[in-house]
Amino acid sequence: MPGTSGTEVAVPADGDLRLPRPPGVIRRFWARHPLFADILIALFCLFPALAQASTYGSTSAVDGGQITAAVAWTPAVLAMIATCVLLVWRRRWPMLVFVASIVVAVLYMLLTEPVASFLIAVTAYTLAVYRSARACWTALGIGIGVLALLGVSMSLTGALSWGTSINAILGELVLGLIGALIGVNVGNRKRYMEAVLARSRQLLVERDQHAQLAAAAERERIAREMHDIVSHSLTVVVALSEGAAATGDPDRARDASLAAADTARSALAEMRSMLGVLRAGDAPLEPAAPIDPAEPVAAARSAGFTVSLVTKGSPELPPAVAFAVGRIVQEGLTNAMRHAPKATAIDVRIDYAADPLVVEIVNDGASTGTDDPGFGLRGLAERAAHLGGSFRSGAVGGGRWMLRAELPRPIESAS
Repeated sequence: MPGTSGTEVAVPADGDLRLPRPPGVIRRFWARHPLFADILIALFCLFPALAQASTYGSTSAVDGGQITAAVAWTPAVLAMIATCVLLVWRRRWPMLVFVASIVVAVLYMLLTEPVASFLIAVTAYTLAVYRSARACWTALGIGIGVLALLGVSMSLTGALSWGTSINAILGELVLGLIGALIGVNVGNRKRYMEAVLARSRQLLVERDQHAQLAAAAERERIAREMHDIVSHSLTVVVALSEGAAATGDPDRARDASLAAADTARSALAEMRSMLGVLRAGDAPLEPAAPIDPAEPVAAARSAGFTVSLVTKGSPELPPAVAFAVGRIVQEGLTNAMRHAPKATAIDVRIDYAADPLVVEIVNDGASTGTDDPGFGLRGLAERAAHLGGSFRSGAVGGGRWMLRAELPRPIESAS
């Protein structure tokens, strides 16, 4: 957007997004105390397994030998305790706790009387919610596959009975599927809501950015219009006043004074129109009526400058293009009167028939200028760019200075 490239836009951290209160007292409590919830879940998984393990007999058969139940159950119990401790950090390391639950399932399967555990259901749920549904299904498939491969292999070698192997595999599969299905449902809903909230925040940020950029563009537009009105009018008034003071002819001095007063009144009326828009608050600044290029030419002539106006083609144009043409002529003449007061000729040429439309102002009083264009020239460049055209100005040799704008012809006005 022309003129707004250097505008700084303040972006709100979280916008003005207002969310309803989450439903359910228990749900809000768990959301506010995740660590406490994870500790309860870990205890829920640990105590039933330990209680069930303590009820078994005093011996277990492993590879045909007789050892104490305590020795047989020690690895599984320790793995269960370690995995339940890891559950406290399940939201941070969902894959680690799932792998630990598979290790516990393998150790339980090696016992002659496996203990039912909810670990795989909890860890599959955690993986689906805090990682992704794909990660959950992939990990569950690999975990159950490893468990089945080990169980079938040991059953074929006689290390485990087929009943023990199948019960362990099916039990973990059913619990894993239950946890995965619930987790996928909850996780997808969670990710969907996060995406909706993120999009809502993004829209709020974009809304604020567009509003601030539009305000900045409107301020620059008003400043451009104010400059064109004040600069041109005051330049003409100053030239007329100096001419009235320098002449000894009372009639010419009177005519110059009246012309200066008319110019000032016209500028005052335009200023009041814009100030009225500013006081109206949100009312948009409507473009003023198109300026007839002959008017600023006549004003420059009345100020004592030799100005010629040559036009070609029909001046029938849309209001925006016609307004831009008038402002370009006005600012070009103002620029010549201010910076080339000794110019003997100022030539204005408007080619309405060309495509693109050409507006050219040339004066023969050019002097060495600065590389930094003034506010008026920058404003003309913005006007031309806004309409999709181009603008340039500079010395063209022979002591002449040229200001040239090319504006695309609208289709509806093409002849």
